[in-house]
Amino acid sequence: MALLKMVPPDQAEGKLAELYGDAEKFFGMVPNNVRLFGVSSDLLENQVQFATYFMKHPRLSAPLLAMIRMLAAHASDSHYCAKMNTAMLIQKGITLDQVEEMKSDPGKAPLDGNEKAMLIFILKAIRDPHAISAAEIDDLRVHGWSDKDIIDGLAHGARAVATNLLFDAFKLESD
Repeated sequence: MALLKMVPPDQAEGKLAELYGDAEKFFGMVPNNVRLFGVSSDLLENQVQFATYFMKHPRLSAPLLAMIRMLAAHASDSHYCAKMNTAMLIQKGITLDQVEEMKSDPGKAPLDGNEKAMLIFILKAIRDPHAISAAEIDDLRVHGWSDKDIIDGLAHGARAVATNLLFDAFKLESD
């Protein structure tokens, strides 16, 4: 059981009820991660805006973003996000064997060279941000990424790390 008191969908009111309704339309249920963020409806609304921005991102693909989240979760031993994003990857045609390979070696991610370069950069940056060099940023540019893409990608990875921290600290249970 989560350490914070989450509002069940049938007890949600106002803005929270509306956000829960949107989540139910999208997921077919109101998952525990939505309920946890729902402890602060303003925070949940911000999380929805963040997710919506990335769902419509013109350059960062859904599989790349799910791999970022899954591998960030794996690196921090955060089971909720690792499981959720593994399921998302499987829905996108990635096999469980490929997921396991990525966990051992992110360089084996089934992505094109440009997306793989972005994935490797983000994983390095969230693990050791001080180790990032100008040459690595230049390499991403050579791979066709704009500075906007680069900051968006790392912001997504950083948000994944922060979200994992919240889920783990508050003992969020899998759905």
